[in-house]
Amino acid sequence: MKFLKSLYFSFRVFYTLAFLSILFLISYWFNELYPIAWLLVWGFTIIVLFDVIVLYNTKKGIEANRILPDKFSNSDFNAIPVRIKSNYQFTTTVEIIDEIPVQFQKRDFLKTVRIPVKSIFDFEYALRPVQRGEYIFGNLYIYAMTRIGFVKRRYSFDKSAMVKVYPSFIQMKKYDFLAIDNKLTQIGLKKIRRIGHTMEFEQIKEYVVGDDVRTINWKATAKHGNLMINQFQDEKSQPIYSVIDASRVMKMPFNQLSLLDYAVNSTLAFSNIALKKHDKVGMLSFSNTVNNFLPDSGKKTYINAISETLYNVKTQFLDSDFGLLYAHIKRQINHRSLLLLYTNFEHISSLKRQLPYLQALAKKHLLVVILFQNTELDHLIHQKAENTQTIYDQTIAQQFAYDKKVMVKELQKHGIQTILTTPENLTVNTINKYLEIKARGLL
Repeated sequence: MKFLKSLYFSFRVFYTLAFLSILFLISYWFNELYPIAWLLVWGFTIIVLFDVIVLYNTKKGIEANRILPDKFSNSDFNAIPVRIKSNYQFTTTVEIIDEIPVQFQKRDFLKTVRIPVKSIFDFEYALRPVQRGEYIFGNLYIYAMTRIGFVKRRYSFDKSAMVKVYPSFIQMKKYDFLAIDNKLTQIGLKKIRRIGHTMEFEQIKEYVVGDDVRTINWKATAKHGNLMINQFQDEKSQPIYSVIDASRVMKMPFNQLSLLDYAVNSTLAFSNIALKKHDKVGMLSFSNTVNNFLPDSGKKTYINAISETLYNVKTQFLDSDFGLLYAHIKRQINHRSLLLLYTNFEHISSLKRQLPYLQALAKKHLLVVILFQNTELDHLIHQKAENTQTIYDQTIAQQFAYDKKVMVKELQKHGIQTILTTPENLTVNTINKYLEIKARGLL
């Protein structure tokens, strides 16, 4: 039965049989053509049997495997290598069909190649997931054919493989690499002159030429008989929290990615940069409840815990409770910290309802509210108006865009730092604000 199920005839077989059937009917009516028709039928049968024997004579004619990574990076193109090995003694034509996860809604994956005698063919394709979670791959099908092409032999490999899609670690590595190589300006990061210094004592050491005489420790000098100075270093390990609003307003999509996923990707990349700069990072997500909370830590390996927590951040499609957020932060975060709040207000009235809680947070912590520009509205505003309906739509869009600017002014009026950014530039603008705060010594 397996042998019969593996026989797949191409369209050429169908057309050939149809042609021979017509010849047979003609020969039935015209006896002089009857021997010719039977000769063609037997000739075709022999060719098909020869094609079958050649394809199935080799036990493992084709070997193939799909090389999946441990995890995918969300919103990035992830390469998937495929290796195909032919054990046939002739050049083989193969059709490759991969059953990729349903999340991609792609059912036309087909690649046809020719593989020489006993050779290996390597290729890769890329997938770009736009949501976190588990992605299930089906079978990798290989259909092998000879040059005749009447029969295809099917091979099946790599059944039911699963890959988890995590927050964008590719983006995180990109910013990390550029930061190390001092190429921050290539991605829009600004070099900001340091204005203030918050210094902490490090050690007492002997004076050497060039040291600041204002740091001489006279008591230590009298005790040791040599000039001794106090050595200071910039205060580090400052607590920084990424606070992600996981309510329904963050489910709004831009370029197939939700605002929530933009915030998640930005949190991972930013947290990695902050850890490299020896600060302590933590995070929490909330909507009507506080769903995920990680206390701050300065360990380099803490980025793994942050990535795992961000993987599970999901929206419950409910309104956010800023009162609950304020109570949780007051109870759990005792030291003055930098709070980066990723949220979105579509109306000025929505902001004013939550403003008292934001003001309360800003009294004890350095609060930065991150708002999103609606890039779809920008496109509508600059579109050429051709009728009354378009003019009406543009007026509404301009009002929404104006409200965003009013929100920024309202927050700044109450001493709250703000970032108004497009989703695509979220990570760059967040890191810039962080560098600015560090340079000014505001924390």
